[in-house]
Amino acid sequence: MSLGATARSTFVTTPLEKDPYIYQVGLGNRFASEALPGVLPEGQNQPQKVKYDLYTEGMTGASFVSPRAENLNNWLYRIRPSVAHQGFTPLPDNPDLESTFLPLNPKVHVSPTQLAWHPFALPADDTKVDFVDGLKTLAGNGDPTLREGLAVHIYTANTSMGNRAFCNNDGDMLILPQQGRLDIQTEFGKMMVRSGELCVIQRGMKFKVLLPDGPSRGYIQEIFGSHWQVPELGPIGGHGLANLRDFEHPVAHFDIDQSSWTITYKVAGKLFACHQEHTPFDVVAWHGNYVPFKYALEKFVNIGSISKDHIDPSIFCVLTARSKQANVPLADFLIFSPRWDVSSGSFRPPYYHRNSSTEFMGLLYGVYGGRSDGFQPGGASYETGFCPHGAFMFESSMPWTITDFAMKRSGKLHEHEPKMWDNLKANFMNHLDEVNADLKKAGLPDLKGN
Repeated sequence: MSLGATARSTFVTTPLEKDPYIYQVGLGNRFASEALPGVLPEGQNQPQKVKYDLYTEGMTGASFVSPRAENLNNWLYRIRPSVAHQGFTPLPDNPDLESTFLPLNPKVHVSPTQLAWHPFALPADDTKVDFVDGLKTLAGNGDPTLREGLAVHIYTANTSMGNRAFCNNDGDMLILPQQGRLDIQTEFGKMMVRSGELCVIQRGMKFKVLLPDGPSRGYIQEIFGSHWQVPELGPIGGHGLANLRDFEHPVAHFDIDQSSWTITYKVAGKLFACHQEHTPFDVVAWHGNYVPFKYALEKFVNIGSISKDHIDPSIFCVLTARSKQANVPLADFLIFSPRWDVSSGSFRPPYYHRNSSTEFMGLLYGVYGGRSDGFQPGGASYETGFCPHGAFMFESSMPWTITDFAMKRSGKLHEHEPKMWDNLKANFMNHLDEVNADLKKAGLPDLKGN
């Protein structure tokens, strides 16, 4: 048996045919939600006695002494506390899951050139693979024990998670379904996430994934050192890009279930299992600002030039995460969605560039004109920093390494064909006579030194 929220005194969305759930809106808000009326305590967080003898459990997403604007926490009122479990057992290593991306690790590789992958294969029909078992790492930087770095994964799954939940203690996960919706149950409530939406589940939160449309595939960017937030807008002003009101957060929903459950934890890249005789999704009420969320990418407000010159790709940034260096992001998430791109006397597509960032691109649906080598939904491409090149994009100021799975075992790797740019001829050479005449007129030697 389960019960959903009464949505007390908060603005919520309207259920849709493809998404039956309601959500609270506004990124960064402090939310309050209760599935039974009167459960949230008044005037304090830890009363001696909570209604219905529920247990109070705190969760923090930042240091206790973080500045108020950066302090992330919540209070959960649940049927049984998380501490009621039977201990942890190490699980066998998943050889396709990686967390240490330092070049000293022999299982990761450095690539100076562009790489690409055809769409990753879904699990075979005769095997059962859920979201956790279907995680495979492609690239990353740093290490979760350093609290600085990131990982890019793909998931391919054909089976819903039953009495199994997942808890990532290493980092926040930004999840992008490419095929098939994800029905995600968290401790805070439920989210239905389709292709064209993102969801973020922060470090330390338990969740499970159901597959209402059958086999599913998608992309994940995990960040170890900080949390996702919207970028500053600067001269854009008070609104634009991803508006805060368009981010959606679940409302309280709890199950009454005292059967056996397995919780799979990821800690420092290793997997562990703990067993408990109750569901982890028994939170009757909660309040706070450390809450999972989702966002529909079509709501993004594109910004651009209407006079001349293509603006830097930072105008496509939906979410960003800070690094330990001021004004240098650990990671950015950007999207390239349909938009008008009007200017005079300018090269309308993105200019050729060699930027300092590492870029990983994926395609959710449709056709992306920025690639010319069979870039398809469910595939991926990679460019290291300063590598010349011309969807969505995971971008980082950090150099990345590529995993064994991505380089050797995926069966989908293909290097970009460097010759595809050979038709960019040196048209300058057709103007040598004109150039020499201009040099002579300016009293300068011609190109032959005369």
